[in-house]
Amino acid sequence: MVLQEKEIKVVLGAGEYNNNPGWIHTQEDQLNLLDHSTWENSYNENSLSAILAEHVWEHLTYEEGIAAAKLCYMYLKTNGYIRCAVPDGFFRDDEYQNIIKIGGPGPKNHPAASHKIVHNYKTLSRMFESAGFEVNILEYCDINGIFHCKDWDGSQGVIFRSKKYDPRNQGERMVFPSLIVDAIKR
Repeated sequence: MVLQEKEIKVVLGAGEYNNNPGWIHTQEDQLNLLDHSTWENSYNENSLSAILAEHVWEHLTYEEGIAAAKLCYMYLKTNGYIRCAVPDGFFRDDEYQNIIKIGGPGPKNHPAASHKIVHNYKTLSRMFESAGFEVNILEYCDINGIFHCKDWDGSQGVIFRSKKYDPRNQGERMVFPSLIVDAIKR
């Protein structure tokens, strides 16, 4: 009999949400994208099947984002992936862009106050590719602000702030889209 190896799926920066039952939900103090020791104390290299990060990577500079992607790469199995969602810098809506801008729109306790970058599909893809990943873009706005969406499977990680799951984005008008990619370790 062949034993099935357990899949380990981790949500980074889970907050109060539990959109992904069966996944391990973590906070920054448990798994820090810039602190290798928090990873080696919890997991073996090449042991994770999937990592989900919804609105996490915009809190890192571009260089920190590459370092974080390289750290995740070490802990993912071959064909493991990061499903990453960030605010979309190409979404054409002034109010949205004000909310997601670097440093945020208001008080220091606002979630966007610690934004260090506003990604678009080009910068986010390039960042993950430079860490060795193959990138599959799931939802994004192109340079002209036109929204594109591939059919993607929520059983592989639910992103709430998406066309697929966010009730604000149902119907004809997008209100709060995310740029969503799967970065796959080959």
